[in-house]
Amino acid sequence: MKKTLLGHLFLVLAILACGLPSQMPTATPLPPTSTETPDFTNTPEFTATPLATLTSTITLTPTTTFTPTITATPTFSFPSITVNKQAHCRYGPSVAFLHAADLYPGDTGYVDGRYEYSSWLHVKFDKLKYYCWVAPSVVDVVGDISTLYYNEPDLQSVGYSNYAPPENITAVRNGDEVTISWNQVEMTTDHDRGYLIIAFVCQNGAYLWWTFSYPDQFTTSYTVQDEAGCPLPSEGVLYTVEKHGFSKPAQIPWPAP
Repeated sequence: MKKTLLGHLFLVLAILACGLPSQMPTATPLPPTSTETPDFTNTPEFTATPLATLTSTITLTPTTTFTPTITATPTFSFPSITVNKQAHCRYGPSVAFLHAADLYPGDTGYVDGRYEYSSWLHVKFDKLKYYCWVAPSVVDVVGDISTLYYNEPDLQSVGYSNYAPPENITAVRNGDEVTISWNQVEMTTDHDRGYLIIAFVCQNGAYLWWTFSYPDQFTTSYTVQDEAGCPLPSEGVLYTVEKHGFSKPAQIPWPAP
């Protein structure tokens, strides 16, 4: 009975052995899927440390401060003068004005002004404490007088006067001539220096500054040529003159041409 069972077992094994392949295949592992966990964690071996942090240093360029250059302003130098002949310095810019001082060759001074209507110069002589006027022909000038301002004679600043201006002044025209008349101003002989006329008249189409004086009180009329044809009307004033100065001016009622 045992032999029969064993025989059958061997028979079955033999049959099975014949059906089996001669070599078992080797299993090929499948590649890991994205859900597989890697065998290691990628940890960096070092931390990169920057070698240097460049910090720019701002160098401030100094702002240039403007320093003005101070240029010295030259001091104006008035023209100098030297008298070249004996003459008079006067209180106005013509020979009609009152005498102010005697001048002699070699006297020195300087010019500080000139007159618009004549060539006379306003001067300060070294020997005098006051200014006066001189004709350019009697002095030698060093310097440019054309740079000087015009000066106007101020007769009321000259000393003082004990006398009033002439009264009852009239002016009568006869063609191109005007005759001016006035009442005599009685002065002492010591004080008497006559009269002064300052006028603007028209002659040959030119508007002229005109001056005239009498040396004493006794001549009380004067005739001057005055024509038509100038853009401005003729006019004039009359002064009493004494040795200390001039009276206030009296207006001449000038007749139109």
